[in-house]
Amino acid sequence: MANAIDFTDRVAIITGSGGGLGRAYALALAERGARVVVNDLGGDVHGQGGTASPAQQVVDEITAAGGEAIVDGHDITDRSAVDSLVSSVIDTWGRIDILINNAGILRDKSFAKMSDEDFRKVLEVHLMGSVNCTKAVWPHMAEAGYGRILMTSSSSGIYGNFGQTNYGAAKSGLVGLMNSLAIEGAKKNIKVNAIAPTAATRMTEDLLPQQVLDIMGPETIASGALFMVSDDAPTKTILGAGAGVFAVSQMVESRGVFLPEEARNPEVVAERWAEISDLTDAQPLESAFEQTSKYAALAARELGLYLES
Repeated sequence: MANAIDFTDRVAIITGSGGGLGRAYALALAERGARVVVNDLGGDVHGQGGTASPAQQVVDEITAAGGEAIVDGHDITDRSAVDSLVSSVIDTWGRIDILINNAGILRDKSFAKMSDEDFRKVLEVHLMGSVNCTKAVWPHMAEAGYGRILMTSSSSGIYGNFGQTNYGAAKSGLVGLMNSLAIEGAKKNIKVNAIAPTAATRMTEDLLPQQVLDIMGPETIASGALFMVSDDAPTKTILGAGAGVFAVSQMVESRGVFLPEEARNPEVVAERWAEISDLTDAQPLESAFEQTSKYAALAARELGLYLES
């Protein structure tokens, strides 16, 4: 069995942790010794209203069990408010080791019926909220030479879902954010991952049958989230999680087909489409530059050229 994963003396900020998945993460981290900042506006699933009581209840649960936690009600879409949050955490505990960008809202409608305001608001909370929080903790993690950041993506962002163009775009954007940050953070021991959870929460209670909801509590996902922010976590990885099931999602690319200049027309692309789209030997790529190098090497080989490395 693997060594016990311990978070003693680690400081974790978890956004949207007044209920649902965030609450499950906060309780699980605190149980293993982390000092937790429970950030939550206390609004409804659409991002309206607000009260500190849900976050306070989570803090009370943690402290009653002998853990350490503080309430924070800052709005993650307000960059200056997020900076204040991070400054207060540094003043209180002197460090920030873990950030779980979990806060989110839903404003579902078909694309044709969705207002610009609802599209922008969902992007603002999910994507820019995560950017704001990550930007604020990044220098502290870089200086410490340690950081663990977990984005919250979704199957809607990876695979798509009807009525969730705004949510899917935001969640897909978080994968792009993770990919680049993981590369930038590598030298500073900042690992950046994403979790794509599906669970029985306020966001899904009206979408799934009760029998399914009964086996998909937030607690079925927390262990995966904890591993993804642990010392030995991978980086640049999307972990799918739900009902106690864990899986890794990857974007892969087919081997590639070179078309000589005289055959570089849409008819030949159509003619060779089966070969171009054949994923038999598909491989994940580690960076955009790796894709460029792959294409250049394939073309050079077909053209009989020698590329200097």
